[in-house]
Amino acid sequence: MATAPSAASRIAVITGASSGIGAATARKLAAAGYRVVLTARREDRIEALAKEINEAGHQATAYPLDVTDRAAVDEFATAFKTVAVLVNNAGGALGADPVATGDPADWRTMYETNVIGTLNLTQALLPRLEASGDGTVVVVSSTAGHGTYEGGAGYVAAKHGAHVLAETLRLEIVGKPVRVIEIAPGMVKTDEFALTRFGGDEEKAAKVYQGVAEPLTADDVADTIAWTVTRPSHVNIDLLVVRPRAQASNSKVHRDL
Repeated sequence: MATAPSAASRIAVITGASSGIGAATARKLAAAGYRVVLTARREDRIEALAKEINEAGHQATAYPLDVTDRAAVDEFATAFKTVAVLVNNAGGALGADPVATGDPADWRTMYETNVIGTLNLTQALLPRLEASGDGTVVVVSSTAGHGTYEGGAGYVAAKHGAHVLAETLRLEIVGKPVRVIEIAPGMVKTDEFALTRFGGDEEKAAKVYQGVAEPLTADDVADTIAWTVTRPSHVNIDLLVVRPRAQASNSKVHRDL
């Protein structure tokens, strides 16, 4: 286990920082002047990213963490007196089976990661965010949290949970110096999302993006996260939905085939 990061001002904690949107967000927030704390289960990935960020003249610390392990999350939180930003990015999808044949284990894993993981980090760090006097909680949900599609019920259910968590938290802490922001990306092409969803089946993963000239990239989503976080303190971007131009809804996508 890596040494816990010491307390400092303008700390941004990013979960799921080993790849994709999480890694891109870490780079963006580090460039914006935050000391980024990178969490994920894959220690080698976040250590390499922390080294890259530090060599670029910014500040980063890697801390291996499973967001579904509440005891580990609580221990992680003791490293801080204040935290400026928490980006709840850890999540993901498993499978694309219909409700009738969906694997309950996959549903449970998706709920644990996308919802309970977000709950764990938010509960553990909320006192530190409030203590900063100007905290921000970001929940990276999905357009799946705002509409459904065939074959997506397990992931859709989990992302609806993440959306409702953010929406309810905002109501419950209004008046406190903490913003709650939800970023809901549509089709984003990363190295791992679809591949993980389809159990490493490269052919199935490729079909998700087939014919779509320009799906979103991890950097596109990271740009939106960094923009919302760096707005003046009194400005709260409650919900930002971002899709590629080729995608009109979860089930309406223009493809050049």
